[in-house]
Amino acid sequence: MGKYVISKTVKGNPRFDLVAGNGEVILSSQIYQARKGALKGIRSVIKNAPIAAVVDFTDKKAKDEKNPKFAIKKAKNGEVFFELIAANGQVIGVSETYTTMIACKNGIKSVKKNAKSEIEKPVVAKKPVAKKPVAKKTAAKKAVAKKPVKKVAAKKPVKKVTKKVTKKK
Repeated sequence: MGKYVISKTVKGNPRFDLVAGNGEVILSSQIYQARKGALKGIRSVIKNAPIAAVVDFTDKKAKDEKNPKFAIKKAKNGEVFFELIAANGQVIGVSETYTTMIACKNGIKSVKKNAKSEIEKPVVAKKPVAKKPVAKKTAAKKAVAKKPVKKVAAKKPVKKVTKKVTKKK
């Protein structure tokens, strides 16, 4: 089964991708102002994808269907892609481009199959463990710390001089 992955753009705005079980992105959303909007977009895919008709706009004889629908279109490079259009006419999501019409239609089948997937839980980065704050030095400790330490030379041992007293005869 697939999953919905909500991510943020460089500017921090949310968007979502519907990812198939094989890890391929099969539908990408627009950019929303808030996460709430992205969740609403996901609910719209869940509601509209299973019942949406498929309309091939690369065929000039194609008749436009009522919404919701998968609209197959031709890209500038000649490849094909599809848009999922909601009942209100808004584009919910867009596929990647495909080199063949068969691959494009398989992408639509995959969206229909994976529409009721779960939303991936965001990975929350663990906060780094705060280091213990270094105690601030008090004024007395600062003053002591600034005084230069005097080196005291070691005293030389004193030799005791004893005089021999001799008696006079």
